[in-house]
Amino acid sequence: MRIVRFGIRGRVKYGILEDNIIRSLRSNPFTRFKGPGSSFEFDEDSYGLGEVRLLAPCLPSKVICLGLNYRSHAEETKLPIPNIPLIFLKPSTAVVGSGDEIILPRFSRRVDYEGELGVVIGKEAKDVPEDKAKDYILGYTCVNDVSERYAQKEDGQWTRAKGFDTFAPIGPWIETDVAPDDLKLATYLNGELRQSASTSALIFGVDDLLSFISGVMTLLPGDIIATGTPSGIGQMNPGDIVEVRIDKIGTLRNFVVGQK
Repeated sequence: MRIVRFGIRGRVKYGILEDNIIRSLRSNPFTRFKGPGSSFEFDEDSYGLGEVRLLAPCLPSKVICLGLNYRSHAEETKLPIPNIPLIFLKPSTAVVGSGDEIILPRFSRRVDYEGELGVVIGKEAKDVPEDKAKDYILGYTCVNDVSERYAQKEDGQWTRAKGFDTFAPIGPWIETDVAPDDLKLATYLNGELRQSASTSALIFGVDDLLSFISGVMTLLPGDIIATGTPSGIGQMNPGDIVEVRIDKIGTLRNFVVGQK
């Protein structure tokens, strides 16, 4: 099931996308989510995909990101693999959807793409045992953990480098019917393959991450866990198109522009 958030005639709604038709939901999908297999209530409206503008598929209170969660990425950055998940946050104001612009700050010298699998939290989660983690997951999406490298090195912590407006593209939708353990992830820059990996190579898997993070902070409905990026990170420049494609989920596509 593909859950979309979309704009139509000045309204923002959620719906279920099937065969290029969106059936509109009566309320947001988090209201009725109790766990896997939860049902949704529809209203009487339906729309063709071409009639609407797809938005970021949810509005997270926070995006919790993982650093160095693929061995290949740790090796290319010459950094040690962490003993426990290395987490940091992106603010909600960094979130944009598929088709939106990634805006490079005026001072930026190198801004990189980082394609990642995103985990969408379905209900409030605190101190969740690892074997119960799936009960709290609404579905999965694509994430681009956009990063300004010079700010990252200068600051020694990553809030500024990772937190600029538009630095958390998410989308194009939330896929509920997929297992996250062995999905092909690929990032393309202007049609050229730059990253390629399987989520089976994650150092800390999805269940482990949700359990660990919920032991640190309460996860709220709509929050996103970005599970980390593989090797192949690289610079984006104005005029570029970057795509994060994840097998069985979809393609997150964004356009890169300079700040005016």
